[in-house]
Amino acid sequence: MTAKYYAPKGGHPGQDQLLTDRAVFKDAYAVIPKGTMRDIVTSFLPHWDNTRLWVIARPMTGFAETFSQYIMEVAPGGGSDKPETDAGAEGVLFIVEGSASLTVNGDTHTLTPGGYAFLPPACDWTLHNKTDDMLRFHWIRKTYEPVEGIPYPKVIIANENDIPPTMMPDTDNKWGTTRFVDPTDLRHDMHVTIVTFEPGGVIPFLETHVMEHGLYVLEGKAAYRLNDDWVEVEAGDYMWLRAFCPQACYAGGPGRFRYLLYKDVNRHMGLRPLTRT
Repeated sequence: MTAKYYAPKGGHPGQDQLLTDRAVFKDAYAVIPKGTMRDIVTSFLPHWDNTRLWVIARPMTGFAETFSQYIMEVAPGGGSDKPETDAGAEGVLFIVEGSASLTVNGDTHTLTPGGYAFLPPACDWTLHNKTDDMLRFHWIRKTYEPVEGIPYPKVIIANENDIPPTMMPDTDNKWGTTRFVDPTDLRHDMHVTIVTFEPGGVIPFLETHVMEHGLYVLEGKAAYRLNDDWVEVEAGDYMWLRAFCPQACYAGGPGRFRYLLYKDVNRHMGLRPLTRT
């Protein structure tokens, strides 16, 4: 089945529209619906030309403490020769619309929808839109946590359409995860995956665990349990979940429900604030 990916286009609602929407920010979770991603809430970055972005997650005391997430929109001819200004940051790019020319350590790759790139800290990369169409992609950033005796991870270039999903056991193939990184590879301290539910698929218990999550809905709709609330989400919506926030899901259809998922993994729990060297 051909993958579909929702991407915001901006714009601005008319003065005749109701103020009511589904946006909510609570102690344990937040929902940023697609209707909030308008022109007036975009941002800009240094060293990026013809580019704007929606910041949908950033480190905040007591909330998304490990990562940031942007939806980047690069116009034709735009891009950057110095995209990352933090040498300690690792990143994941996921293309949802258009075509990106990505050069990493001297090698150039063309990333199309479904394209994935893992960029380890301090690697040399540039990104440009050399087409006549708009480029839109997710950029997830995290300060890498090195471990003595474990080497740094390497660059990964992939496309989800080339990776068969791993199906969860005892789910009648209704719940699967597309993994770009071996989950047992301890070089990696974050995972970005794509989770797919076929109509009728469920997370059949309230998951409660240490990983914090960022979930961007790529396709479809579902009812999602966040802490003690059931919320309806659809393509273009984003959810933050704090560590230990109970979560479950029911994908009632009529089509597939899919989301891009971030989580922090494979490291001891910090017992003091992280310091950068």
